[in-house]
Amino acid sequence: MAEGNSNRPTENGFHKTMGESGEDITWLKMQSQMGYHRIKSQAQQLKQDLRQTVLQELDALVDGFLEDVEQMEGKEGLSNNVSFSELRPRKKREDGELPDKVFMPRSSVLTDLFKIKDVKTIYHIFVAILIVFSLNTLVYDLINEGRLNLNFDLIRYGMGKFSKVMELWMCMNLSTLLVVYPGFYYWSMNRAPGQKIGGYDIAGACCYVLYQLVFLVWPIHYIKENALPPGSSIIVTAEQIRLMMKVHAFVRENITKVLAYKKDDNNQGPLCPDFSKYLYFLFIPTLVYRDTYPRTQSIRWSYVVSNFGQVLACLFYTYYIFERFLVPVFRNFGREHITAKALILSVFGSMLPATLVLVLGFFAILHSWFNAFAEMMTFADRMFYKDWWNSTSFANYYRTWNIVVHDWLYTYIYKDISKLFPQRRSLAMACVFLISAVAHEYVLIMCFKFFYPVLFVMFMGAGFGFIFFKGVGRGWNVFLWLMLIMGNGMLMCLYSLEWYARQRCPENTDNFLDYLIPRSWTCDFEAMES
Repeated sequence: MAEGNSNRPTENGFHKTMGESGEDITWLKMQSQMGYHRIKSQAQQLKQDLRQTVLQELDALVDGFLEDVEQMEGKEGLSNNVSFSELRPRKKREDGELPDKVFMPRSSVLTDLFKIKDVKTIYHIFVAILIVFSLNTLVYDLINEGRLNLNFDLIRYGMGKFSKVMELWMCMNLSTLLVVYPGFYYWSMNRAPGQKIGGYDIAGACCYVLYQLVFLVWPIHYIKENALPPGSSIIVTAEQIRLMMKVHAFVRENITKVLAYKKDDNNQGPLCPDFSKYLYFLFIPTLVYRDTYPRTQSIRWSYVVSNFGQVLACLFYTYYIFERFLVPVFRNFGREHITAKALILSVFGSMLPATLVLVLGFFAILHSWFNAFAEMMTFADRMFYKDWWNSTSFANYYRTWNIVVHDWLYTYIYKDISKLFPQRRSLAMACVFLISAVAHEYVLIMCFKFFYPVLFVMFMGAGFGFIFFKGVGRGWNVFLWLMLIMGNGMLMCLYSLEWYARQRCPENTDNFLDYLIPRSWTCDFEAMES
C-alpha cells in the first residue's frame, strides 16, 4: 500500500509506473496542465512587475535629469531651444483637468537654428535676394525713367495717416490702463468674501461686457470715419484684438481667485495683482496672464536693434514682391472682363509670391518683432512658434504656427468650453476654429473695407476638414506645403480681384448691401466702356 502511494503524483513531479490505471493518467495530465498554467501566469505577473518597476525607475531618473537641466537653463538665462524640458510629456493635472500653460526660459526656434552654419547660409541667401530686388528696382528706374524713383508709393499709401493710427493706439492703451484695472480693483476689493454670485457680480460682468463691446465698435467707427488705408487699418485692428485678448486673460485669470476667496483664508495672496504686473503683461509678447514670468538678467540692445532692422527689411522685401510680381498681375482687374483662363493664370502666377509674403510676415512678426519686445521687457520665454514648416498634418501646423495665439485659444476658449461640456471636446475645437476664422476675416474686412469671406470659407471648410487627416512622412509635409501655396495664391488673387473692382467699378447700390455684394461678380464693364 505504501509502495502504491509512492507512485502517486507528488508535489514536485510524477512517478509513473506500468500499473497505473487510465483514471490516474488523466488525473496526472490535469495536474500537469494546471502546473503549467500556474507557472505561466506567475511568469507573466513577474514580467509585468519588472516592467513597471523599470519604467518607474527610468521615469524617476529622467525627471531628476530634466529638473537638473532646467535649473541649469534658468541660471544661464535663455536655454537652447532644443531643450530637454521639451521632452517631458505634458501631464494632466491631478484633478483631471487639461494641463496649464507653463512658462520657462527658452529661445525661439530660428534663434537656435541660425547658430548652425548651414541654416545661417539660407538666411544670407534671403538677404542677398533682397539686395538684388533693390538693385533691380534702381536699375529699372534709371533705364526706363532716367532717374531714381525712391518714393515707395505703395508703402506710403498703405501706411498712410500714421498719426491717426498713433492717436487711436494711445487712446486704446489708456483705456485698458485707466478703465480695466481700476474697475477690476474696485470690484475685487468691495466684494464680500465667500458670498455667492449675486447682483454685485452680475453688475460687474455687465460692465466688463459693455467695455469689450465699446472697445470693439469704437475702432471700427474710427477707421471708417478717417478712411484709414489698408496697412494702417491692419495695425489698428491687430492692436484692438491684442488688447481685447489681454484684457480677457487678465480678468479671466484673476476672477476665479476673487470668487473663491474666503474670509478665513490666511494663505490667500492679494485678490487684485499689483498695477505693475498688469502693466508688464500688456507689453510682453504673450496673451496668457501670470503674476510672474521667467525673466532675463539684462537687455541686449544690439539684439533689439537687429530685430527691428529685420522687421524693416521684411517690409521692403514685401514691397518689392508686390511691386514686381503681384501688382502687374492684377493691374488690369476691374478694367475688362476676366476670363477663366486669365483667372487661372493669375492664381498660379501669384502662388509663390503670396507664399513668400506669408513667410516674410511670419518672420517679421512672430520672430523679429516678438523677440525685440521680449528682449526689451526681459521676457525669457521666447517660444512664439515651433517648427511648423516640418508639420505633416494641419492639426500640428495650427498648434505650432503661432504659439502666442494658440495658447490663448487653448487656455481661455478650449479649456473653458471643455469644462462646460466635458464630453464634447469636438464642440470646443469647433468654437476655437470659428473664433479664429471670424477674427481673421474681421481684420481683412477692416483692411479692404468690403465683405468677401473667402478666407472664412477656406478656414472653416478645407482648413477645418484637413485637421482630421493625420499622417507621417515626407509626403504629408509636401501635401501641407502644397495646400498652403495653393491656398495663399487663391486668397491673393480673389481679394486683389475684388479690391481693383471696388476701385474702378461703380457702386451697385448706395446702401449697406454694397459692402456685402462682391463687385467683381456684378461689375457692368459694358456700361463702363460706354
